[in-house]
Amino acid sequence: MHHLKLKSIAIVLVATGVFLAAAASSQTQSQLSQAPIEPPPYWAFAVNPPAPATDATAKPGETTLLHVPGSKIAFTYSQVHDLFNVPDWHPSAHPRMPDIVAHGRRPDVYACGYCHLPNGQGRPENSSLAGLSTAYIIQQLADFKSGARKSSDPDLKPVTNMVSVAAKASDAEIQIAAEYFAALKPKPWIRVVEAKFVPKTHVAGWMLVVSTPHEMESIGDRIIETPENLERTELRDDSSGFIAYVPPGSLKRGRLLVTTGANGKTILCATCHAPNLKGLKDAPSIAGRSPSYIVRQLYDMQSGARAGVNFPKMKPVVAHLSLYDILDIAAYTSSLEP
Repeated sequence: MHHLKLKSIAIVLVATGVFLAAAASSQTQSQLSQAPIEPPPYWAFAVNPPAPATDATAKPGETTLLHVPGSKIAFTYSQVHDLFNVPDWHPSAHPRMPDIVAHGRRPDVYACGYCHLPNGQGRPENSSLAGLSTAYIIQQLADFKSGARKSSDPDLKPVTNMVSVAAKASDAEIQIAAEYFAALKPKPWIRVVEAKFVPKTHVAGWMLVVSTPHEMESIGDRIIETPENLERTELRDDSSGFIAYVPPGSLKRGRLLVTTGANGKTILCATCHAPNLKGLKDAPSIAGRSPSYIVRQLYDMQSGARAGVNFPKMKPVVAHLSLYDILDIAAYTSSLEP
């Protein structure tokens, strides 16, 4: 009898252990199924390398006036790099910027137009705001402020800057800035090229820039988005855009995913973003946007770094996408007219 009790207890313990192990395994599998397969791709999450102990980079003197093509305006180096005074090379090409967009509010809120540019087109390290709805822009600031929207890579400074700005900007300032950018019309800004070989690049200024000496390398499974003219981009010339090299075949594969869902792998983007992918109601335009930005957003949603009000709609969209799928979707959507 004593042996039978011990045997029964042993069976219960084994069964309980199996159940707990199975539950733990199920939980782990669930977590894995919701997380990206790959770590954040450096080419989309472009994080600056540590600055050298001494920066010997030659900078123009303060009396040197800098110029860009098509503009009669001149700025000094310090003026170009003043986060509270947007270097507006082409003021006649857009409406007058409100103070919060042109100058921000010292010392807490950078000028919105400095990072997103006076025409709202943005750069690979941030977002294009031109033509997004006022309500959508306001909601994104609220998500940054609440912590619902952040980056999968905590070292990505442009996102941490947005979190800081969102926390310190007033509702009135956010409203004014959102109305300004919503009134702008987006324009073609990124030239998408399928290529087997691309210029070697490195990260600088939170984006990929072509290295010197100029050499070529295989594109592999990457998108290489880089300035058409680095000098003009460094001067924050909002008439100089970007080129995005994408892997051969990615546009065709991306179109299949976007327009058909690829046999249930994802959901047709037009369901929420309109047939032309230029946005509908609270869904933003995704046509002609930076592919680096699109990759980051889909990856962040998949990793859980980006949530917010619209996340429940996007959760089934990203749940089964591989990083290769995300790359293809970004390549295709960026090739469309904004």
